[in-house]
Amino acid sequence: MTHIFDCIVVGAGQAGLAAGYHLQQERLDFSILEATDKPAGSWPQYYDSLTLFSPARFSSLPGLPFPGDPNRYPSRDEVVSYLVHYAQHFHLPIQTNTFVTEIRKEDDLFLVATGSGEVLKAKNVIAATGGFSRPFIPLIPGIEQFEGNTLHSKDYKNPYPYQNQRVIVVGAGNSAVQIAVELAGDADVTIATRSPILFKPQVLLGKDVHFWVTVLGIDQSGFGKWLLQSKPEGVLDTGKYQKVIEHQKPNRKAMFTHFTKEGVVWSDGTQEQVDTVIFATGYRPNVHYVSSLHALDENGFPLHKKGISTVVDGLFYVGLPWQRSLASATLRGVGGDAKYVVKQMKNS
Repeated sequence: MTHIFDCIVVGAGQAGLAAGYHLQQERLDFSILEATDKPAGSWPQYYDSLTLFSPARFSSLPGLPFPGDPNRYPSRDEVVSYLVHYAQHFHLPIQTNTFVTEIRKEDDLFLVATGSGEVLKAKNVIAATGGFSRPFIPLIPGIEQFEGNTLHSKDYKNPYPYQNQRVIVVGAGNSAVQIAVELAGDADVTIATRSPILFKPQVLLGKDVHFWVTVLGIDQSGFGKWLLQSKPEGVLDTGKYQKVIEHQKPNRKAMFTHFTKEGVVWSDGTQEQVDTVIFATGYRPNVHYVSSLHALDENGFPLHKKGISTVVDGLFYVGLPWQRSLASATLRGVGGDAKYVVKQMKNS
């Protein structure tokens, strides 16, 4: 007889691990399916010098504090190690190298098809591939004729391939600024943005801003979500990034209007030859495998309310940006969303 799980979780990154923790706490029968060879989500793919924008004390999954100095800002590799250790610590049932191709529903059961041809059955599904695995590059006129190099920040690793190049970094968020500043030591770099970069203080009254949003409940509340979604995200900064950009290393210019064969045309009509354009323009949710369920809108975004599908019973999400709060897509936030989703699942 085919085994029927209470729940199958797709993805073993931070969202999937948090979901697994709460499913385990509820003693449900579940399996986590991970496409890669280890439970670390998108983290191994990020650029080499990436550090978290939040201190370690505010960067933990449920049940296991981030190790080391709680006031430091962990590196990419430290996060990867933490996630792998988390999965081992709780003995979560993870099936690696298992790519989910499609999920269908027959009667009251989900049929989860994998790349190997295996089909698993479950009463519920949590899509936990999150919001950071499908890079978004805006459609800019002329991009198809540009003979230089274009890439998303997902594919940027370090400055060495771009030494002595003319480089444009598109974006006004933390990653765009971090990458542009790092590159400026080896290349001629401009940050291209549609509006001026909004710098926000990393430290307020001697404490990291994450201390205040946590203490005040802003990052986990519905009110905080409403308040913060209405404002530009900006760049958390101790003063370092704003200072170097004010000194034009790198400089910032209004977004170019279109590409040419050899470069770009700026908003004032000036043409410039460019070697590389890096798009630090964010991501879109990667939940293609539920499209057969008609669970997505026309743009590929999940139809849900607080992580609960509004069109398919038994389908849930964890790790989507702004799913329930500002922190929903972060290490510190996925635990609360996973707990909420698992509770709704058990009570349904």
